Amino acid sequence: MGKIGLPELLIILAIIVIIFGANRLPGLGKGIGSAIRNFKDGIKDDPADNKNS
Repeated sequence: MGKIGLPELLIILAIIVIIFGANRLPGLGKGIGSAIRNFKDGIKDDPADNKNS
């Protein structure tokens, strides 16, 4: 199996633009970014939660 290069990434981007449309891409990116941020915040160890352990 080879690595994913620039031509492959351009094809994937073109497919995404066709599926979602160029107007919806900024909202889609914002949603993915906020989901990643929430996931990272959720897996952080909070010292206040471990007081009674």
